[in-house]
Amino acid sequence: METKKIDEYRWEVPKTGAMRVPGIVYASESMLKDSDQKEPLKQVANVATLPGILKASLAMPDMHWGYGFPIGGVAAFDWESGIISPGGVGYDINCGVRLATTFLVEKDVRPKLKDLVHELFRDIPAGVGSKGSIKLSIKEEKKVLRMGSKWVVQQGMGEASDLEHTEDGGCMDNADPEVISQRALERGRNQLGTLGSGNHFLEIGVVEKIFAPEAARILGLFEGQVTLMLHSGSRGLGYQVCDDSLAFMAKHVKKLGFDLPDRQLACAMIQSPEGKRYYDAMACAANYAWANRQVLMHRSREVFSKVFGLGPRDLGMNLVYDVCHNIAKKEKHLVDGKKQTVCVHRKGATRSFPPGHEALGDKFQKIGQPVIIPGDMGTASYVLVGTHKAMEDTFGSTCHGAGRVLSRKAAKKASKGRSLHRELEDRGIFVKWTGRSTLAEEMPEAYKDISQVVNVVHGAGISKKVAKLRPIGVVKG
Repeated sequence: METKKIDEYRWEVPKTGAMRVPGIVYASESMLKDSDQKEPLKQVANVATLPGILKASLAMPDMHWGYGFPIGGVAAFDWESGIISPGGVGYDINCGVRLATTFLVEKDVRPKLKDLVHELFRDIPAGVGSKGSIKLSIKEEKKVLRMGSKWVVQQGMGEASDLEHTEDGGCMDNADPEVISQRALERGRNQLGTLGSGNHFLEIGVVEKIFAPEAARILGLFEGQVTLMLHSGSRGLGYQVCDDSLAFMAKHVKKLGFDLPDRQLACAMIQSPEGKRYYDAMACAANYAWANRQVLMHRSREVFSKVFGLGPRDLGMNLVYDVCHNIAKKEKHLVDGKKQTVCVHRKGATRSFPPGHEALGDKFQKIGQPVIIPGDMGTASYVLVGTHKAMEDTFGSTCHGAGRVLSRKAAKKASKGRSLHRELEDRGIFVKWTGRSTLAEEMPEAYKDISQVVNVVHGAGISKKVAKLRPIGVVKG
């Protein structure tokens, strides 16, 4: 796939064939040289053929192959004449990251680090098919799907301030549980408060470096501070919602009168009954994911309190922010100088709204939305903030993580004969995991260099660095 350099951080996929708009990829030159970028670049071009797409088909520097859309893909469609696509959201709807601070510093935690990781591993269910301690009736589950994080806070697992520090307040208000299949409901009944598998994790980190002191102060971050990061999503319920939606859209799209370059881009017009049905079901799964991470944070706070013998006030575990990755949202953006209602698909991408945006709470009006970018379990993670440049260029979006460079199969092959947990422990990182192949599949070398990825979005101005965190303890699903 041909690319043309726009500037140091952006590359154009020229508009050819059935493409309605060009593609724009955020990357360094070395990132695009890798042979494994051919398929995701082709996906960028494929997305550009979809009806109603506006400005460009975008991809972030953590771009890699995904189902339909590339992971790291961003595309906005006109709300009245555009499409909505499950492939533009992904199977793990609202897979996202939540970061919390504590009053602890590294020297407080090191002597008890192994105990802390063991207790978190014991008390936080992880792995494929894991079940939580919250058993929901169908009636209560539907409340979770409508209310998201609010339901969890009402049960005493969190504070009202947690909602103010969660994207969309932890709830999309168009959620309609009546469009969810019984199979999806059954899969979600026993999984609230579970970490999941694959690249999902719980991470104890330390703030290693502050880049923007004033923004860090507002977010409650300081050097040497111990943090908690959670990465999880909508579990089996979200997967089933995607599967169900793809099944009916694959048939429906054949009636729409346009050709798809890839059947994985099955879609519906946003304003059609099929499009609305998916949007309302997706919102249910998004709300479930926010509720899930709210429960996970509450359980983690209980473990920290027990291990260190501290009450909530002395522990000081406060939510910095909760961001979602795999989602489609109704938003207003400037397009050709006019404000327009659009449906923004962010698949493996993070919202990056600027200072003063109406969607942000009072605390973030001065600095912009917090952006949390996790790396792999052996390197670093970053906190950034959103910018006006992102609103102008990327529909308020930035990257979401490091991005894979090795498939899970290739990672297992590359790690054969190595003791990854001992390698990590030699670097001061203690890890617990489920599943025989989890560590191999998630080895640090399976991912791009997170610092390079973050430097691209920082250099391009679509989000700005605030702090760098390094891991010291990890629970992997």
